[in-house]
Amino acid sequence: MSLITAYQISKSYGPVDIFTGLSLQIPPDGRIALVGANGIGKTTLLRVLADLESPSGGKIQRASGLQIGFLPQEAKLSSDLPLWEEVLSALEFLRRREKELQELEQQMENPGKAAEEEIERYGRLQAEFERKGGYTYESRVDQVLGGLGFSPEDYQRPLSKLSGGQRTRVFLAKLLLSNNDLLILDEPTNHLDIQAIQWLEGYLKTYPGGILLVSHDRYFIDEVCTHIWEMSRSGFEIYRGNYSAYLNQRQDRWARRQELFEAEKARLENELDYVKRNIAGQRTSQAKGKLRRLSRRVQAIEQIGIQAIQGKNWGEISEQVETTSSPLSVQEAHRRIQSLQNPVQQPQNLSLDLKTRRRGGDLVIRTHQLEIGYPDGQRALFSVPDITLHRGECAALIGPNGAGKTSFLKTILGQLEPWSGEVTIGANLDIGYFAQAHEDLHPDYTLGEEIRAAAPGMLDQQVRDYLARYLFRGDEVFKKVSVLSGGERGRIALAKLALSDANLLLLDEPTNHLDIPSQEILQSVLGDYPGTILLVSHDRYLINALATQIWKIDPDERGLDLFEGDYQAYQKHLREKALSEPEQKAGEDLPAESYREQKAAKNRALAAERRRENRLEEVVKRITELENQLEELGAALVSPPDDPGEIVALGKRYGSAEDELEDLLKEWESLAG
Repeated sequence: MSLITAYQISKSYGPVDIFTGLSLQIPPDGRIALVGANGIGKTTLLRVLADLESPSGGKIQRASGLQIGFLPQEAKLSSDLPLWEEVLSALEFLRRREKELQELEQQMENPGKAAEEEIERYGRLQAEFERKGGYTYESRVDQVLGGLGFSPEDYQRPLSKLSGGQRTRVFLAKLLLSNNDLLILDEPTNHLDIQAIQWLEGYLKTYPGGILLVSHDRYFIDEVCTHIWEMSRSGFEIYRGNYSAYLNQRQDRWARRQELFEAEKARLENELDYVKRNIAGQRTSQAKGKLRRLSRRVQAIEQIGIQAIQGKNWGEISEQVETTSSPLSVQEAHRRIQSLQNPVQQPQNLSLDLKTRRRGGDLVIRTHQLEIGYPDGQRALFSVPDITLHRGECAALIGPNGAGKTSFLKTILGQLEPWSGEVTIGANLDIGYFAQAHEDLHPDYTLGEEIRAAAPGMLDQQVRDYLARYLFRGDEVFKKVSVLSGGERGRIALAKLALSDANLLLLDEPTNHLDIPSQEILQSVLGDYPGTILLVSHDRYLINALATQIWKIDPDERGLDLFEGDYQAYQKHLREKALSEPEQKAGEDLPAESYREQKAAKNRALAAERRRENRLEEVVKRITELENQLEELGAALVSPPDDPGEIVALGKRYGSAEDELEDLLKEWESLAG
């Protein structure tokens, strides 16, 4: 039975519809990501499903006794308890049971006085205590807190002394330990660095309950989720597979729907041509009837779209639309057919264009014996091996929060003096800097004033048109920077960056606060950018798409590791390194024959991993093909042929494709895990 089943639910605030007509199911082992543009209603849907708000319409069924753990974007956690005690409060049941067992043990110290029922009760409670992890709960708390970035030194800090981000992580730790049947998580990777996000990915993969989450971290979704729910202005759609599979399927769906739309539009134009030729001739009655049907169909497409009418008779369509009883005129029908737009092709939300004013030299950045640090510090933050960045490359600078990534960028910019050593910047460089905290924005400026400061020659209408490309329209151009949200600040900072025409971009967390559609556009634009990029980001999907070098700061070693290659190759390098280090240590003490056996076992493991990766790629490709095939067969069955034999054959092909898809999805989950 599903944990949650929703039928045609809707949510409105006053006259404003947030979403309407959503039907969905969350299975007990579901791993679902909800994606869509900012403001589309994702958080509202999460709150409705978590029973924190009621739907305005429709019906929701929840499994009996369902326990839901809900993580808001900013958890309001207030307590005077130390961090350790606060997290342990999530396991209060086990702590009470532990105390009860201790009391029974004291009563049973004298076997002669112990009642038989007490002994039986102790056995039952002990079995339950062990089954629910009673003997390991403190080690689990330590594991979860460590995974989320807390050190043992933090455990006794009062919660009131922690930052808002740290409190949200404490709240998340309590949810992970509470044995909920369903976790509903709104931006769980906020306030986490890459190391903590990777730990959370591993934890959620083995979580015994269902998971529904909203996240802007595409790599995280790729690793954790097996289904994608997409919310958009044109509807609600469900995709099978992780984020990468969703991108492929979505593109295929858009392409097929565009073909369908164009075919339908051509059909309407042909029918209208028939009407024009016969409206005043001997076939005038047929032409008028065709014009009446054509008029209703055009109005239906305008209201609910081509997808909603395809394969349906007029009786079904008329329940969803309101059309005029009299037909359109020939001229009006022609005008409205020409103006039809495909509603399922989602518009891009940002219009971003990054150009370079001139070509820089081949050498962009070179360091020599460089150490990064502050003048008033006792020692350097970290040392940098001699590195060289060439024109057209993208280096991704990664590392834990507080490791010194922003300090490195400021040293490159000349805003911070090196602790020691030197940085050489190449010739003919125009540097564009995207600051994580957007400190280059002026709080008292309006948006229009920010753009005019970056491009003094722009006229007022040009400023308005330019800001509209970044979703600032109408009177929003008069908003002050100080009142903008994080996402709005990111968009105006990108708008200013695009005006710089720089050939070297230093980007400090450019995807922070951007929704996934905006991240996709930024990634596409940066992928086509002809200049050089030094990127600081926690967005591993972006890093994997762009980086040609990985620069990893290791705060424990106070150094920077340089890897030539993309992020996927870097991750593979780390896995192989983790395998080889214990092998090398053990090999020093092993006989040659045993060492060779271990080496051969490692090679077999690496070969098996390569086979797994290749098979996973094949499975994903075949799943996409079957999804397309099922959609085509489904459309054919909606409007079946006249031959009963063909109908039976279509049904058999549909059932066979469904069975194969089900088997492949199980194999995909096994391979991806």
